Amino acid sequence: MTKPDKQKCINALKVHQWLAGWEDIPYSKADHRAKPQPYFLIFSMSAQELRSLSGISRRQASNVSSRAAELGIQREHDAERSEEITRFVEYGFPWSTLSESKRKTREFHDLRKPGWLPTAIVINILQKGDDRYGHKVAASDLITIQESDGATYLKLPYEQWGKKWEPTEVPPLEVIDGQHRLWAFGKESNAPNFEVPVVAFVGLDISWQAYLFYTINIKPKRINQSLAYDLYPLLRTEDWLDRAEGHQIYRETRSQELTEALWSHSTSPWYDKINMLGERGNRWVTQSAWIKTLMATLVRPWEGKGKKIGGLFGSRMSDKGEVLRWSRAQQAAFLIFAWQRLRAAIEDVDKPWAKSARKEAKNSSGLFEQNEDAAFYGQHSLLMTDQGVRGYLHVLNDLCFLAASKQKLNDWQLDKEAAASDEKAVTEALKSLAKLSIAKYVEEIADGLATFDWRTSAATDLSQDERKGKLVYRGSSGYKELRADLLKHLHARPGDIGKYAKSLSGMS
Repeated sequence: MTKPDKQKCINALKVHQWLAGWEDIPYSKADHRAKPQPYFLIFSMSAQELRSLSGISRRQASNVSSRAAELGIQREHDAERSEEITRFVEYGFPWSTLSESKRKTREFHDLRKPGWLPTAIVINILQKGDDRYGHKVAASDLITIQESDGATYLKLPYEQWGKKWEPTEVPPLEVIDGQHRLWAFGKESNAPNFEVPVVAFVGLDISWQAYLFYTINIKPKRINQSLAYDLYPLLRTEDWLDRAEGHQIYRETRSQELTEALWSHSTSPWYDKINMLGERGNRWVTQSAWIKTLMATLVRPWEGKGKKIGGLFGSRMSDKGEVLRWSRAQQAAFLIFAWQRLRAAIEDVDKPWAKSARKEAKNSSGLFEQNEDAAFYGQHSLLMTDQGVRGYLHVLNDLCFLAASKQKLNDWQLDKEAAASDEKAVTEALKSLAKLSIAKYVEEIADGLATFDWRTSAATDLSQDERKGKLVYRGSSGYKELRADLLKHLHARPGDIGKYAKSLSGMS
């Protein structure tokens, strides 16, 4: 076999797996399910080298391209999991699970064993022209598959690998399964020659990658479905999964968790102001209504071709198949921030409707706490109804969905996956969010909507025409009517918000 003179090559075994019936599967480039190659490759490689080629070596990077490199194709990383794997590789199980103090003593040395990792890392080899978040692999970084004298080998983008090697922009490999094992081998790893088995697909479209991750990890019941949607957010949008098993687990679980975060976080405008148990006589909107609202707005699923607007937390963001990779804590922080800004903006409103609401509150007996502005929290405020809550979240979602690319929402990546119930993580996410351009954008939406007359038809001081106009917000049809009026109210806003509001008014 004749190999190139300069670039490093790795021998690979070509495994042909294809059935005639697979030719009838409806492949589609538009749905990110282009017809795959009828084979995959098997080889071994140094874990450190594979890690650098897979773009997960620059954990502290902050620019767009290296964020894409760092996370590969839409996966989250659990640092503690990788740290335990590092210990496992060193001396196996159960030594890897011992406390640091116990590992330092000789008392437990008899528990040390080889830390084998015989299970293959599953990767995809990107091809020329493959796009990831608007970026492509540099020509000099591409890995090519070549055959000679019946043998197959990979031609790597260097003569000899070194720890300082990094891709120019997008890494040539992306990890489908096994990134936590690779992350265990940092540049300072004491196992530089530790090899791992690799199964490599070539030019595999991203929906097929999601499918592989699901069949490897979920069908054998290795991890639960809800967690899978965080580790691999693209699964939230796969219509084949929705039809077969449903995304109800993700949507309902996430909506309930976000509702609880709004209710429990000390800085939330809805702190202790959601009727969590559905009690009669409780004036706050029920937990059930909040969950249904979130499922209909920010957590609503991708609806396929022809539907331009999806849920910010549950849909594809573009025709490139991208989804928002925010953690649960980030999602909760975004919601809390948006409500904080609307409440603050309404508190500054001095329009007749707001004055009337506050005047009415003075005549009520003990309904309001000192920090509760009646223009926001009033008993005749639309924001105290599920129609009002949904109206604001619907408009917020749709305007931010359209602005996702321009506002670079996927650039907001925190170092650790955290739950929406983790108040410390949500607080840190709120601080981080406040520094981003999307925060200013949300503030502008809130400022625009704050001047809308949020009173219900039951409010005092309404003219007959005003009361008649507000009666349309009642009942299930009121959701659509209120959303339409909120968007119309934003038409005169300058910049993108006014432009997007007008375009949304023409959509169902």
